[in-house]
Amino acid sequence: MGYTTLWKRLSPTQLNVAIQTFSLISIFFEGYDQGVMGGVNASPRYVAEVGIGLPDGTVTDTVHQGGIVSVYYIGCIFGCFAGGWAADRIGRINGLFVGAIFALIGGALQAATQSSDFILVARVITGIGTGALTGITPVLVSETSTATHRGGFLGYVFIANYLGIAVAYWISFGLAFVDNGYSDVRWRFLLAFQCFPALLLLAGIKLLPDSPRYLASAGRIDDAREVLQHVRGNYGPEVEREFLEIAAVAKDSEKSSPLQFVKILAGRGKPGHHLGRRAWLCLWLQIMASWTGITAVTAYSPVLLSAAGYDQLTQNGLAGGLSTVGIIGTIISAQIVDRLGRRACLIGGAFGLFVVNLVAASVYEASRAHPDRASSFAPAAVAMLFLFNICYAATWGTVAFLIPTEIWSSDMRAQGNGFGITGWAIGVGWTVLVNPVMFHKLENRTYFLFAGLNLLWIPIVYLFYPETANRSLESIDVLFSTDRPFIWDMERAYREHGDVLRERRQSDPSVMDDASEVDKGKELVHGENV
Repeated sequence: MGYTTLWKRLSPTQLNVAIQTFSLISIFFEGYDQGVMGGVNASPRYVAEVGIGLPDGTVTDTVHQGGIVSVYYIGCIFGCFAGGWAADRIGRINGLFVGAIFALIGGALQAATQSSDFILVARVITGIGTGALTGITPVLVSETSTATHRGGFLGYVFIANYLGIAVAYWISFGLAFVDNGYSDVRWRFLLAFQCFPALLLLAGIKLLPDSPRYLASAGRIDDAREVLQHVRGNYGPEVEREFLEIAAVAKDSEKSSPLQFVKILAGRGKPGHHLGRRAWLCLWLQIMASWTGITAVTAYSPVLLSAAGYDQLTQNGLAGGLSTVGIIGTIISAQIVDRLGRRACLIGGAFGLFVVNLVAASVYEASRAHPDRASSFAPAAVAMLFLFNICYAATWGTVAFLIPTEIWSSDMRAQGNGFGITGWAIGVGWTVLVNPVMFHKLENRTYFLFAGLNLLWIPIVYLFYPETANRSLESIDVLFSTDRPFIWDMERAYREHGDVLRERRQSDPSVMDDASEVDKGKELVHGENV
């Protein structure tokens, strides 16, 4: 038995744990790389090395500093589409392997930085790897999960995102004490550490089988059945029905081209599938998520804590704590996202974030109006920041990455998810660039702006984003068969045509010869014929 088939020796439980583990490592890399530059930018030796400030660490060229941070997201956009296209062509596992190679090379080059141009190139290469990993990993998790646990499984995987950010903060916090912060190890080790998860991925990702949905879309039907049976642990009527749906939809699979995303955004693609609508839903969902205020809280928490009157040591400790509580929020998300549904999480989360932003802005406003009492307002301001991170992680932080993996067909799910990752890169990159301007002009009143935006997101989600919880990936495609984009039209289409096997049997009876036997077996299992 070869290295790439060792998964066959694992029990179903062990195989599912292995899939979750390597998915966690992949998302940990993304979270760590997202949080690492805060500590790097605080290192005086780095500031001098790349020429953005003075030897004491004072940054004099903020545009240059922001450019080094933001160029990473250009790489992410390219990586998510290139990696997604590769994953739809050569498989999810091979796509992750290639992404890990770019991540490792980029991380090593960042740690070896000798100049501004050097790190700019390294950041782009790392971004390509991160975009591929972040785009493909949720797809692998979605395609190997059951419909009733898909959101929860992805929620647990995204714990690693906040864990990565938290680890970056805490390592930075510890290294700040080496030579009073004036040490090359302070920033070079921070950047080098991201090579560790990339190496783990390269060493172990090939141990996993590819997803049954990719295998079926590639014409490997028998392999798809074998993997599905092994992942589920049995082959009863429910699993047989799931396999038949996968096999039926795979018959319509078409390989996408590298320029497919341009055609999709222009409204061209499979007739009747409304791929352009799906793409824009993915893009705007992530942009909306970025403009809930999360990037301001994450990137500018030290500034906010300083305004609240805390000293430097306390600021750094609380900033690390802010990232750590995101783990709690993600655990909550894993528990509720399948029970309450995606729409309820997004709408409820937006309202919760509206309230938290409003209270936070009001507390800071009171502190400005009564500077002599600023210290008494500080605990309330910090509490709001912590509540914000928990609320975001429990709702938008997971669901915004989940929906784009559910609304595409298997033959282009990885590339389609690239629209979501692009929205994330645009949203985060955009807010990282404009947040300094907003905080300079509006100061704490920026949070009133975020509060208003969160209210705006509620009707948008209510009108245009369908429910995907507890529905098979194959049946979700029916939601986009209607020409009208509103939720009530999509739900009517689902009620009428959501039974994939029945619809396929009506259009081509020879395709579904086994479907009636599956239905009979299902009835016997549930005691309906007893």
